[in-house]
Amino acid sequence: MAGADTDLIAGLDPDQLAAVRAPRGPVCVLAGAGTGKTRTIVSRIAHLIGSGHVSAGQVLAVTFTARAAGEMRTRLRAMGVPGAQARTFHSAALRQLRYFWPRVVGDAQWDLVETKLKLVGQAAHRAGTGTEREALRDLASEIEWAKASLIAPEDYPAAAARARRDTPAAPELVAKVYAGYEALKNAARQLDFDDLLLHTAAALEEHSEVAEEFRDRYRSFVVDEYQDVTPLQQRVLDAWLGRRDDLTVVGDANQTIYSFAGASPRPLLDFTRRFPEAAVIRLERDYRSTPEVVSLANRVISAARDRPAGSRLRLIGQRPAGPEPRFAEYDDEPAEATAVAARVKELVEAGTPLSEIAVLYRVNAQSEVYEQALTELEIPYLVRGGERFFARQEIRQAVAALRTAAINAPEGDLPTVVRAALGPVGLTEEPPAGGSARERWGSLLALVELAEELAAALPDADLPRYVAELDQRAQAQHPPTVEGVTLASLHAAKGLEWDAVFLVGLVDGTLPIQHADGDDAAIEEERRLLYVGVTRAREHLSLSWALARTEGGKRYRRRSRFLYGLIPENHPVARVAASRQREMPKQAMARGMNPVRYCRVCGDKLVGTMPVKLGRCEDCPSDLDEGLLEKLREWRMERSRGLRVPAYVIFTDATLLAIAEQRPADRAALVAISGVGASKLDRFGAEVLAIVAA
Repeated sequence: MAGADTDLIAGLDPDQLAAVRAPRGPVCVLAGAGTGKTRTIVSRIAHLIGSGHVSAGQVLAVTFTARAAGEMRTRLRAMGVPGAQARTFHSAALRQLRYFWPRVVGDAQWDLVETKLKLVGQAAHRAGTGTEREALRDLASEIEWAKASLIAPEDYPAAAARARRDTPAAPELVAKVYAGYEALKNAARQLDFDDLLLHTAAALEEHSEVAEEFRDRYRSFVVDEYQDVTPLQQRVLDAWLGRRDDLTVVGDANQTIYSFAGASPRPLLDFTRRFPEAAVIRLERDYRSTPEVVSLANRVISAARDRPAGSRLRLIGQRPAGPEPRFAEYDDEPAEATAVAARVKELVEAGTPLSEIAVLYRVNAQSEVYEQALTELEIPYLVRGGERFFARQEIRQAVAALRTAAINAPEGDLPTVVRAALGPVGLTEEPPAGGSARERWGSLLALVELAEELAAALPDADLPRYVAELDQRAQAQHPPTVEGVTLASLHAAKGLEWDAVFLVGLVDGTLPIQHADGDDAAIEEERRLLYVGVTRAREHLSLSWALARTEGGKRYRRRSRFLYGLIPENHPVARVAASRQREMPKQAMARGMNPVRYCRVCGDKLVGTMPVKLGRCEDCPSDLDEGLLEKLREWRMERSRGLRVPAYVIFTDATLLAIAEQRPADRAALVAISGVGASKLDRFGAEVLAIVAA
């Protein structure tokens, strides 16, 4: 066993080794981006099993995505411990609920809801609200947030107000739809994914014999990405544990980006309060990114306000030096996309694989212009979040062909056998010319490469074993790597990494997103989103923004406030920005603050949120047009009713007051008012200016 343990810990740094060898009991691993947390987790599991502390079947590791769980199982198998369970919270709960259902409920098991929108639509119709597809999606997401936060329908309005939710309809109406959805679902004897967790927790909390059997089965728990746990998931974890403490959690509060879905880093930050005897290990050595990328990431997150002590990880780059991050400003989005595509082509010609390049943006709607720019240069790309790999027609045909071939168990090395079986469905020796045919060919080639990976890990693997691997991956949504540039939102990029990353569209109103303005917690989450994006890059990192949305459009946008203090002072972009506004004090630049603003009455520096909003000191005379303010309030109320959103989502009271005082005459003057971002300018600017002019 000593020899096996030596192999297990080979190459681990001192902090990783401390996490692996920490004694049984509560362990908290604060793991920064790129610090090898997955390897550390699976090594700890293998060490606990190999040392005899627990058997493989008594370990349950949970994470938040099927892909991450699949990756963990692959690594555990490579370490010789395939018996350890690695699942998502929902997958683990579904398995447990199916097993315990006869004892807990007694009748036939309820089916899972296949199309939640159908039930939400019926509930919305009965509640008298709109049933457009986008509206139903927003309502479904809000119901998911409420259930993940353990909020009942009757408590939703008050909870939404406390959380300052940007609700898709009036809170009372959302609560009515929520209650109707639950009633329809229960009447149909169906469960949604959140019910899996709720019923699993209830089964363990209310049935002692069920809890006893479960806790005898599972003795040791590992939770990855613990900063993303929701109150509902924490309740399930507490039910799993009972009064035990054999728990290892791994997380990074700097990467908390799912608060909108109910996630909270609080359980991670409060872990040592709950378990005072817990071992706490910090992983800060970054093996993913070059020192230049690591330095930028540290500067992004160090500008965050009120960072809890448990989140103050400072990454230490371990790789050789690489190129400095690039910053670029463009006149419009098409120009930005064209430049990014040209740079992608340069990287590919220099030897960077297409699958090692990603273009990341804040919202999915930004992808279209990049799809067009890449297509014009005949560069293959994949939109993450689009059609799932195993759902593609060519992959379904390929799996069917492999399943048929496996019946006869053909001899030969696995990759050769797989390639031969895929020949009749389109895998030629040479790739076809670009377009959809090339994309299909690339998907088939990825299946061959997966066979090569399996053969390397399991030399005795044959075609039936390979087909079983494909089935497992399809179920876990763990596709192989396909050759093509990845286009993805920053949220979808979490947990992934590439050699080259382009962070695009970095303007105020997009990052931070416009509806985060006025909410300090939401702004800081947007900053963490940029941090996540930066830390996806191994070597090449580009950050860019465009001053106009359309070609030839008016250049009224401002680059993201998060970029202040990141761009070198001698950079051409920094010199251009300096000519547009007063230079920021160096201490403000270092902290990543917004530009200094000055009173339009006395000229003194403005201090505080309200003076900045109004553009004047609090004790300076106001030139408020009360009639205009009343007209603006009437307009806002009418628009909020029409859009079915709270009035403050249109404009806050402070922003309306600033408009009524400053009476902007054009778009440039309006967007200069704090609280009027690019998105609101596009949506409401013409109406507001018309009211002011009248």
